[in-house]
Amino acid sequence: MFDNLSDRLGGVFDRLKGRGALREQDVRDAMREVRVALLEADVALPVARQFIDNVTEKAVGQEVLKSVKPGQQVVKIVHDELVAMLGGDPEDPQGAIEGATLNLEAKPPVVVMMVGLQGSGKTTTTAKLGKLIRERHGKKAMMASLDVNRPAAQEQLAVLGSQVDVATLPVVAGQQPVDIARRAMESARLQNFDVLLLDTAGRLHVDEALMAEMKAVSGVSAPTEVLLVVDSLTGQDAVNVAQSFSGEVPLTGVVLTRMDGDARGGAALSMRAVTGKPIKFAGTGEKLDAIEPFRPQSVADRILGMGDVVSLVEKAAATIKEDEAAKLAENFEKGKFDLEDLRMQLRQMQNMGGLGMLAGMMPGMKKAKQAMAAADMDDKVLVHMDAIIGSMTSKERKNPNLMNAKRKKRVAAGSGTSVQNVNKLLKMHQEMGRAMKQLKKMGGLKSLAAMFGAGGPGGAPGMGGPGGAGGLPGLGGPGGAGGLPPGLPGLGGPKGKK
Repeated sequence: MFDNLSDRLGGVFDRLKGRGALREQDVRDAMREVRVALLEADVALPVARQFIDNVTEKAVGQEVLKSVKPGQQVVKIVHDELVAMLGGDPEDPQGAIEGATLNLEAKPPVVVMMVGLQGSGKTTTTAKLGKLIRERHGKKAMMASLDVNRPAAQEQLAVLGSQVDVATLPVVAGQQPVDIARRAMESARLQNFDVLLLDTAGRLHVDEALMAEMKAVSGVSAPTEVLLVVDSLTGQDAVNVAQSFSGEVPLTGVVLTRMDGDARGGAALSMRAVTGKPIKFAGTGEKLDAIEPFRPQSVADRILGMGDVVSLVEKAAATIKEDEAAKLAENFEKGKFDLEDLRMQLRQMQNMGGLGMLAGMMPGMKKAKQAMAAADMDDKVLVHMDAIIGSMTSKERKNPNLMNAKRKKRVAAGSGTSVQNVNKLLKMHQEMGRAMKQLKKMGGLKSLAAMFGAGGPGGAPGMGGPGGAGGLPGLGGPGGAGGLPPGLPGLGGPKGKK
């Protein structure tokens, strides 16, 4: 996500930050490169031009040029302008962190109407939102398909509904969209649903018939939210589609799909400025839980290589199994850390998206992510380590000191790896065990949690604490003290990156 733009901007700002003093011409030259990078990322020309003008105006001021670290000041200005471009309000920093949210507090059933072109991912996104509304907001939701044009569209939504455990309106053959909307409203009222999601029909392009249908459905259902679903991979075309819809339908927000495959990011960067409507959600994969709130602050942080801690903690909270985390934390407090515990952490890392995903979200880990790519490292590393531990006996996992040369050969053969890889894993376990003992001398997880202001029960994920998640898995061994697990192959040898 935004990889190309992030790399280009990173190079520009590294040069700026390397200088002790900046001249006005240095800033203008850098902004020229930033402008080219934005245009190559498929950002709309008027948006790119306005962005550069705003940054330049603030960055050539005397306070910046004469400051102690002028390069970092310029990066700060660019960051703040990115947040504003993405929809963040400088007067509301908390809003920039949390992003725009769905309005679900109206009189039930709250109607959320999904609109967009055919193939943009409306039906799948409807199911994803239904799941999110049920799990995160605790609301009772129902979905209804109004798409009578695309073959099996209504049946597709019904199948997705069963997968995400969200009710769908029964299909009645021959009914038209407006009639389906009326029936859905009545059914939602009678069954006391909190939210009704209407999946409307799409077209291959914007036309009068489509817009007339949207307006008719909107008139019948009086939606609280009208979300435009657009495919971010279409770049400038996505912006054009958004302009067409915003002129005809009272949009309240945008959902960008396939953001995980969009290395340029032009659609995301242009959408708010062109439509005036906030991007509320981003689809980040094919799985039905692969959708996340669009947070301007977090996206700006990712673009500039600053990580995305908010999303990382949220992902940890959603994927870490509480019973496993509690057991892990209890073992740490007792000074116990065997290979079963290590295996548990490795699996939690896989559930959270793997090494690449975690490195991309952790502040200061952009270069580590690039090093992983250069070394052809991927999530197979985690699979191989899991296979090595799985090839050991229960006694060996609980007491790694039993691993002599003969046992190592057997485990290497059983896991399809080498003795060298087995040794690396054992060394990694030893280093994590030492770190855990050191942590215990310092007062254990409770002491660490207190340092971060999270010592009470239910502490934030990654901060430990008796009732907390027991540390972000794999992010620094015991309690998530910082950095990837010591000795992850290819990431700095025995002591790992910190």
